[in-house]
Amino acid sequence: MTKSFRFVLLVTALVLIGGGVAHAQAQGRLATVNLVDVFDKYWKTKQAKLALADSKSELKKELDTMNEAHKKLISQFQKLQADANDQAVSSEEREKRRKALEPRLKELRESEDSLKQFVGRGDAELEQKTKRMMEDVIKDIRAAVAGKAKAGGYAFVFDSSAKSLAQTEILLYSNAETDLTESVIKELNITAPADVGAK
Repeated sequence: MTKSFRFVLLVTALVLIGGGVAHAQAQGRLATVNLVDVFDKYWKTKQAKLALADSKSELKKELDTMNEAHKKLISQFQKLQADANDQAVSSEEREKRRKALEPRLKELRESEDSLKQFVGRGDAELEQKTKRMMEDVIKDIRAAVAGKAKAGGYAFVFDSSAKSLAQTEILLYSNAETDLTESVIKELNITAPADVGAK
């Protein structure tokens, strides 16, 4: 590719971008919203995070109880195993004790499987709850942003907290006058219950 061809492509791209911006300006004004800020300060987010923390705490309590029971089984099995290998008793007695170990080993394996299933089920449950919480909150935020945009005559509203794949800010400059963040937060928190204490 020649330098002149590259230059033509660059100029064409700049013209198209400029044309797109001009078209957007012709259609209506642009505004911004810091989605991270809105999300964090929305009362439903705070409430959902508390509910998720409670769920995690309950799961941890249950898991701790199961772990304690499992540790006891391991301890009992190890003691019985040591008894089964006791050279001070007859070979017949050792064999009898080894056979008695089989149901205990089965019980231990079942306990281990139950623990794994419980952890997997708990993780999936928390993931689903988090996903539902995110979807509900984002739906409310979108509706509030759309309402503010229509009322203010904005054709486009961009997320000023968005980052590129390189983790750099996508929006390099925006006029603070067209930022709707605080008004959206205020709108969302009108319905906040008194005990939530949304700010």
